[in-house]
Amino acid sequence: MSSLNDSAAPKPPLEPKPPSGVRTALRYTGIPASWLDKRPKLPSRNWLIFLSVTSTITGYYIYDRRQCKRIRQHYVDLVKDQSEELVGTLDWPRKVTVYGSKWPGDEDYDQAIKYFRKYVKPILVAAAVDFEMVSGKRHGDLAERIADEIRQRRRLELGIDPIPEMAQALPTYKSPQEVAKHKLEGGIVIVGRPTLKEFMVGLKRGWTEGLDKVDHEELLARELESDGHFDEPDETGEEPQMFSDSKPNLLNAQNSPVFSPLQYRPPPTPPIPSKSAIPDKFHEPPATIPPVPPLLLLTFTNHIGLSQIPLMIWEWFNQRHKVRSGAEAGYRLVMKHTRAIIPPSEQPEVMFADITTPEDNGATDQGDLDFDRDAESWFKSSLSKIPSDIDKARGKYYAELPARLATARELARGTREPTKEEINNPPPTEVELAAERMKKELRWRRDVAGWEIIKPSQKVVWDERFRDALRVFIDDPDNSSS
Repeated sequence: MSSLNDSAAPKPPLEPKPPSGVRTALRYTGIPASWLDKRPKLPSRNWLIFLSVTSTITGYYIYDRRQCKRIRQHYVDLVKDQSEELVGTLDWPRKVTVYGSKWPGDEDYDQAIKYFRKYVKPILVAAAVDFEMVSGKRHGDLAERIADEIRQRRRLELGIDPIPEMAQALPTYKSPQEVAKHKLEGGIVIVGRPTLKEFMVGLKRGWTEGLDKVDHEELLARELESDGHFDEPDETGEEPQMFSDSKPNLLNAQNSPVFSPLQYRPPPTPPIPSKSAIPDKFHEPPATIPPVPPLLLLTFTNHIGLSQIPLMIWEWFNQRHKVRSGAEAGYRLVMKHTRAIIPPSEQPEVMFADITTPEDNGATDQGDLDFDRDAESWFKSSLSKIPSDIDKARGKYYAELPARLATARELARGTREPTKEEINNPPPTEVELAAERMKKELRWRRDVAGWEIIKPSQKVVWDERFRDALRVFIDDPDNSSS
């Protein structure tokens, strides 16, 4: 019995293990005891998924940015020796011109220039190559600027515009021939296909059009004066009487009860074309075009719109591809390896061309003019409606213009009292309406003309005189950059 009782008796509880010296020391630091007694365990399934996805994305991002630094530094090391070359005090450094046009559909017109700054500029800076960046705020701006620069150059070379004597007295003065020679040592960077189209249009206009300085705003103002939108309405329904010498019958007009000195407007007279002071032989296009600085064709695609968000995300995690492309382009420019441009092939006339499909018509070999043609497939489809949208905006504006003109004239002549709303927010005057219309028409016409230059269906313009004048940068034949 005693043995059974002894076996059934409860065992005494085990005494707790005395804490280690580290736990005792940590306890006196104020750390809660529950934290010291907590044992580690595996996180839950949701935490494991979260940590795995986060660490993968973070690791891929860090890897991409490290590769970007490595690639950029590799090409910087290849060209930095050229920045140590000694030059004269009055010598001009090698300089390139960077053109970047507005990407269709993007309100930020500077995206092409930003692409150059981020991916190509570090290589040029390492090689001590100077650069000038030119961007177009609206479609067609670059074409107009390039054409004006070429016409100005032709005027200087022909002696139409004299060079100021003060400029010639400077020690840094260089003749137009020396400036042109210095530009040939630099180059021209063309960022994206829209920029190439505008550059070629400006190049052709500059060498083929006349040398007169044309004020487009003045020409448009003369055209708008005679279209009748600002003419006074005839309240009597009768034509104004005229004398035989085409002067207004002021006697009858003064006897009219609605006569006002502000009301009479002389009949519009067509503008008299002014005879150019430049001889006709100077306006003729030259038989040959002098060499143009070599072209660096830089691929650029700007993804915009909700449908292209996946591509934006992919590019954000793969910046190393853009860094490599930009660094290679900058290296080609620094090393000065060029070749003649490949012109478009002459396409013979095809039998039954009227029944060929648009795909067949666009299949001709354009040589180097086909540069970055695939980028046009990313244009927003709504851009094709630019001409029709402008026509709708123009029609709506001119439909509302007569009422606004009537209000402005009534308030100016005091034929009625202004309303409370008109006192708080004065409507535009007739002069302000004319300036507003001028501004709108100028913008509308330039937008349509610019879109006609860069639209996907429009090919890059070409002139056979460009064949011997244009060259493009190519990779180093020795492949020393690999």
